[in-house]
Amino acid sequence: MNIQICVGSSCHLKGSEQVVDLFQKAIEERNLTDKITLAGSFCIGRCNREGVTVRVDDEIIMGVTPATFESFFETEILPKLY
Repeated sequence: MNIQICVGSSCHLKGSEQVVDLFQKAIEERNLTDKITLAGSFCIGRCNREGVTVRVDDEIIMGVTPATFESFFETEILPKLY
């Protein structure tokens, strides 16, 4: 699975650095480093008023925040791995 996190100026202001850190921690804690490739990306083109834009393979998901990250990871990432 390839995950790209927008680190463009808009998403940076909305917490993309924290979202990247949360992804790194979640991937390491669950021993998923061989299943997930994590990368930063400049503007994905789907800016939202709240949260960060994330591309999971070919799907674009908007509005990921540090507060919603755990739920997002559990419902959008983990089921796609198995």
